[in-house]
Order: sequence, then C-alpha cells, then structure tokens
Amino acid sequence: MHLKNSDMDIKKLYDKIPSKAYDSLVAGVSKNKNLNSNVRLAHFLSQVAHESGNFKIVEENLRYSANRLRVIFPKYFKTLEEAQRYAMNPVAIGSRVYANRMGNGDEASMEGFKFRGRGYLQLTGKSNYKIFSDYVGEDCVQVPDLVATKYPMDSALWFFDRNKLWTICDKADPNAVLTLTRRINGGTHGIADRQAKFKTFMSLLA
Repeated sequence: MHLKNSDMDIKKLYDKIPSKAYDSLVAGVSKNKNLNSNVRLAHFLSQVAHESGNFKIVEENLRYSANRLRVIFPKYFKTLEEAQRYAMNPVAIGSRVYANRMGNGDEASMEGFKFRGRGYLQLTGKSNYKIFSDYVGEDCVQVPDLVATKYPMDSALWFFDRNKLWTICDKADPNAVLTLTRRINGGTHGIADRQAKFKTFMSLLA
C-alpha cells in the first residue's frame, strides 16, 4: 500500500519494521490526523521502537526478584523481607504496585495486574483502558489482552494524542528527542538508543 499523509510516505518503512507493526501503523495513520509529517513519524517510531524492544515487547514483565523490587518499586517494598514475599510472582506484584491508582481497585481486587502495561508504550491502569476502549470502539476493559494482541500500535498513538506530545515532534533535533523521552519515560533512560533510532528513521523517511 502506498499511503501518504502530508509529506509522509510510509511505504519507505516497508520491510524496515516488523510486518505486523507496519500494517498497524498504516491503519493507524489513516485515522490519526496528528501523525502528519516525516519528523513526527520518526519521533514516534524511535520512542515506540525503544520502549517495545523493536516492536517485540507488548506486555509488561512483572517477574522481579526481591532485590529488583527494592530497586524498581522502593515505595511499595520498603524492606527485603517484604519484597521476598512477592518476588517472582507477577500477579501479586502487579496487584500491589498498581493498586488504588489509575482507576484500579485495591490489592485484593487484582486489577493492578489485570490492567498492567500493555501495547508498545505500556498502556496501564483501568481508567486508561476505559478511555482507550472509547478510542478504538472495542471493550478493552473486559478483554485487556486486546491492547497487546490487536492494539499495540493504536495504544501508542492514543498515548501521544492523550498526552499532547505531537508538537514536541515538530523539531528534528536532539533536544526534541530528549524532551519527548522525559515526557514518556519520566527520565532519560535509553536516551542514546532513542537518539540513534530517531536518526535512523529520519534517514529512512528522507
């Protein structure tokens, strides 16, 4: 398919990203008026590719050792003994760390695990799943795995729309990548890889 949106020619990405990601990108762009230039597309893909391990990771991995829990979730695991009770148990970990926020119920409800991160940018929390369901017109609250299996790209596009990130993507420079990374990641984790991916996608789309 030859698809253009403004000056953007997505066909140049054919065989450059996995076929499932390419097909869902083509479909997503046809519906998303905000993704309308090569530079926006390069920024979007560089972030998505990094966060998803090059479009391979579509579900949050919550299988952590006790020591890793203390590093990643120190607020929820204040002692090693406490962390050891949850270690290597994704259901218990998700239920605890995402309880009572983002629209989730308490730890006993296990909604924290049910609505764990899915999709290329890790859509998380029952409230976000509800809003995203309206966006795609399918009930991802009842079937959360749809975000990972059917809508990994759409959920990433929704994230950019929801958080008003597109205007940051209008400059093709390292500072824009840095700003975007901070908005998505909360820090600068993986900035070198994100910068490199941005340059690669800009070259592919040129």
